[in-house]
Amino acid sequence: MTNPRIPRLLDFLKATPDDPFLNHALALEWIKEGDDTQAHTLFEKTRQVAPQYVATYYHLGKLLERQGVPEAAATIFEEGLQAAKAAGDMHSFNELRGALDEILDY
Repeated sequence: MTNPRIPRLLDFLKATPDDPFLNHALALEWIKEGDDTQAHTLFEKTRQVAPQYVATYYHLGKLLERQGVPEAAATIFEEGLQAAKAAGDMHSFNELRGALDEILDY
């Protein structure tokens, strides 16, 4: 592993293992390292412990899309649309809508 952020994030998570921001950030770092399995696990954890953390839906959906499972990605984007709507986060809502529309256009 060449990414110095990963060990630092893991240290922070020792104190607050369910912190959605830290788990999400670590998942993004794992993607940079090419480890989609670790990223997927962390995105799912965040989705379970903090379903209101809207950013996770977009990145998890994109990961699933990249892995060739567009139906699963679409489901995640749809869940994210509901979370974004509930949070009043129109920016994320529009990003998720665009991502879902791209999948549905195929």
